[in-house]
Amino acid sequence: MPKKVLVLFIPALCLALSQSLLAQTTTLVNPILTGFYPDPSIVRAGSDYYLVNSTFSYFPGIPVFHSKDLKNWKQIGNVIDRPSQMDFMGERLTRGLFAPAISYYKGTFYVTCTDIDHDGNFVATAKDPAGPWSDPVKVPQVRGIDPSIYFDEATDKAYILYNSDAPDHKPLYSGHRTIRMYEFDYKNMKVAGEEKQLVNGGVDLSKKPVWIEAPHIMKRNDWYYLYAAEGGTSVNHSEVVFRSKDVWGPYVPYENNPILTQKGLPEDRKNPITSAGHAQFVEGPDGKTYAIFLAVRPYEGDYYNTGRETFIAPVEWKDGWPIINPDSKEIKYAYTADFKEVKQKGALPQAGNFSYTLSFDKTLDPSLLFMRTLDKSWYSLSKKDGLTLKLKPETVMEMGHPAFVGKRQQHLHSTAETELNFSPNNAQEKAGLVILQDEEHFYFVSKSLEDGKPVIQLLKSVPKEKRMEVLAQVPLTSKAGKVGIRIASEGDTYRFSYSTNGKDWQVLKDNVDGKFLSTKEAGGFIGCLYGLYATSSGEASGSTASFKYLKYSGDDPMFE
Repeated sequence: MPKKVLVLFIPALCLALSQSLLAQTTTLVNPILTGFYPDPSIVRAGSDYYLVNSTFSYFPGIPVFHSKDLKNWKQIGNVIDRPSQMDFMGERLTRGLFAPAISYYKGTFYVTCTDIDHDGNFVATAKDPAGPWSDPVKVPQVRGIDPSIYFDEATDKAYILYNSDAPDHKPLYSGHRTIRMYEFDYKNMKVAGEEKQLVNGGVDLSKKPVWIEAPHIMKRNDWYYLYAAEGGTSVNHSEVVFRSKDVWGPYVPYENNPILTQKGLPEDRKNPITSAGHAQFVEGPDGKTYAIFLAVRPYEGDYYNTGRETFIAPVEWKDGWPIINPDSKEIKYAYTADFKEVKQKGALPQAGNFSYTLSFDKTLDPSLLFMRTLDKSWYSLSKKDGLTLKLKPETVMEMGHPAFVGKRQQHLHSTAETELNFSPNNAQEKAGLVILQDEEHFYFVSKSLEDGKPVIQLLKSVPKEKRMEVLAQVPLTSKAGKVGIRIASEGDTYRFSYSTNGKDWQVLKDNVDGKFLSTKEAGGFIGCLYGLYATSSGEASGSTASFKYLKYSGDDPMFE
């Protein structure tokens, strides 16, 4: 080899070797957010990623997550975190806030969303996605759901698009909807000009497509891509895409739609993932495109208690069209990506199997949920007692604001445990741990009195009757004192246990029907929560109940 060539070759070889050594891979584990984190929307701002989800009538509303690598996510705040912004009093838990979308432009973050029964569509803004977020600005002309804002940097114009009614409010069939759009004056936070219909029905109106929703627009290589969910947010869920050279259309559908679905796969496949759709694209740290979307992990058929979860998959561009999860019909539980993993300091784990204990000595974790609003007068935090709840007359069976603090069930096989310190004065006073799907579907392990004597009870809600029935009950030796309570989910069953000494656990009742708490049986769009709960069942009370900690663990077979 000539000396000149050798001189050039050695530095090039050293550079290649150094780059090879620096190259790192990351395993993205699905779901990236386990449990009740539906309707995800994502935006990239510089090297940072921010993601939001629906919360329906829970408070605070719309969690905001941050990541550097699309794998490790930390909740940094909530968009609706002040009762003065919005509350959901009188609304069923499965109503409230539907499908937020987050965007970023010129230093400002925008979240659009729909308060389905009260305030309609609105926009909130923040300079810092951790908050504080502005009061919601209503956009009454936007009539529908799932609004998102697209900023066209080339023209410095913004557009708000959304799911709306069929043309002339005359649907040709059930589920016939449209995608419509306004120009959006982002400086004055209002629509401009006239509404225009972009999509009628879906990909092929002759096939009667249903529930075209969750629309987004992105621009790539001078094409405007409009992509949306189709088929409804259940087993027929899918993602479809259209494109146009003009932001106003006409939009032509991709001939190989849908670009994502789990519909039609073998029902007996191992550890199935179903109901995939409601996607949004984002550029990863490696410059490649990824899709964030919702899907579910059923334990049988369409039965699941963990709600709709947030997943990720790679996107391949083929002949100018995006294909989600191109190498497999089935969504995978893990994908390898060619970029560095960046862990988040102080973040609770969100993916795979994990366990942790929440203490209540200083602050409540931002992931914890209240029902409909927040009134800090009924709870307190201390190192000695943990979380102390004042017993309120309100119950979880009503549409008010009970003394309830909830944490999502994030695994099919999970355990939640707490230590309760509570001395009831009468049979109406109850405190303990609840596993709750909605107002009419829950189980409650409660310490109370029966005939003046202390008992531990397992109560089950009776749908449509606003009452509970006793499934199991055992006496306790003392009205005063502490008791441990543990609830374990095992797919389609739950086990309820208690301990009087913190060491030895007694089974209160095992093999309790879990399908009763499934979304399929309860209806609606939410997932189960483990809740610390205290009530005086409609009567005034001066009693309190203290919860020392909340310990959670999940151990699902697909992550082993």
